[in-house]
Amino acid sequence: MTTSSKTLGDWFKDFDREAFRLETLDDYSKSGGVDAYRAFLAGEPQSEEFKMAGWVTTVGNAVQAGKRIYRVHVLARPLTDYLRFELSWGYRRNMAAGEEFFILDTTNEENPIPGAPDFWLFGEKVIGAMNYDSEGKYLGVDFLEEDHLSTFLAYRDTAMAQAVPFTEWWAKYGE
Repeated sequence: MTTSSKTLGDWFKDFDREAFRLETLDDYSKSGGVDAYRAFLAGEPQSEEFKMAGWVTTVGNAVQAGKRIYRVHVLARPLTDYLRFELSWGYRRNMAAGEEFFILDTTNEENPIPGAPDFWLFGEKVIGAMNYDSEGKYLGVDFLEEDHLSTFLAYRDTAMAQAVPFTEWWAKYGE
C-alpha cells in the first residue's frame, strides 16, 4: 500500500481522462444510499435526494470536461435485492449523467478474473483498492504501488473484453 496525500474524492476531481471501476460484490447496501434502498424494497418512488446525489454531479462534471467514468460489475443471476436496486435505480440514474456501465455475467460462464478485488483505476496509473466487510459496508481504500499496475490493467482489460453494455444486458435480463 502506498500513502497518498489524495483521497478517493480528490482523484475524482483530478483524474486526467478516465476512471474505471470494477465491482464484484452482490451487496453494497451498508455503504450508502440506505434510505433509497429501503424505499426501493418498499416499492416507493425515488426521492429527490437520491435523484440528485452528489455522485451525479461528480459524473456530470467529469463527462462535461471530456472525461470518461465507466465500470464493469461482475455478477451472476438471480440478482440479489441489492443488485436489482443498484442496477434499476443507481445505474440508470448515473447513466443519465454520463457514466457508462457494463455487465460481466458469470451465471453460465467461469469468472475470467477470479479473486479480482473491487477497485478504481484512474487513468493507467493510480489504483484505489476498495475494502468492504462481509455485509457490504465500505471500510476504505488502499492506494497501491505502481508495481501492481499491470495486474489491475489486466483485470480491467479482461473484464471489458468479456462484459456487455448494461443496456443490452438489462434488456435481456432486467427485472
